[in-house]
Amino acid sequence: MAKGYRSQTQPKHIVSSSSSKADETILDISEVKHQAEHFLEKYKSLLIVGIGGLALVIGGYLAYKYLYIEPQNKDALEQMYQAEMLFEKDSFDLALNNPGGGFSGFKEIAENFGGTPAGNLAKYYAGMCYLNLGNFQEAKAYFEDYDGDGEVMSILKWGSLGDANANLNDFSSAISNYEKASTIRKNEFLTPVYLKKLGILKEQQGDKEGALKAFNEIKEKYASSPDGSNIERYIIKLQ
Repeated sequence: MAKGYRSQTQPKHIVSSSSSKADETILDISEVKHQAEHFLEKYKSLLIVGIGGLALVIGGYLAYKYLYIEPQNKDALEQMYQAEMLFEKDSFDLALNNPGGGFSGFKEIAENFGGTPAGNLAKYYAGMCYLNLGNFQEAKAYFEDYDGDGEVMSILKWGSLGDANANLNDFSSAISNYEKASTIRKNEFLTPVYLKKLGILKEQQGDKEGALKAFNEIKEKYASSPDGSNIERYIIKLQ
């Protein structure tokens, strides 16, 4: 009986060791707590200032966005309506400068509301108006200033900038722009448009291999697009 009892009882030195470790753990937790309290007491004012500063920054951003940017953006959208209508009718000079009816043109909207999404879009419209009017330097400036984003507008920004540079006879920049337009996003309609322009420009510059690469990409990936329907003849001409 005595033997069986001893076999179920921990040896004395193990009990003592476990007890010691438990005491050390309690002391460690107590020390951590003490250090944390000391840190909070020491840096309380700095923490309060930091939290207050963060709240001020967040509050300022929200106020700027909802009390300034959004009303400005709404105004810009309302002003753009008439200019967009004229743009669709190819009345580029009127759309750019004087849509009539008390509405602003793209140029004025871009200048006055450039920090808003609508004002940013007006920069692209203004660039397109100048491009169609043959003022390629102004078109280039507006395209460069335009913050193109998204699946479509990012492509159009670089493709349109390529058009402006090509008309300014800056062919190396135009090639770089078309390359970016054809790679920045993939779009079934727009990507082959700029691949074709890239191929044609490279062919004109004597880069037969580069031209074939662009044309073959259209053939392989965008054969069903409008620019893919007749791409074979461009390839055959260079073979």
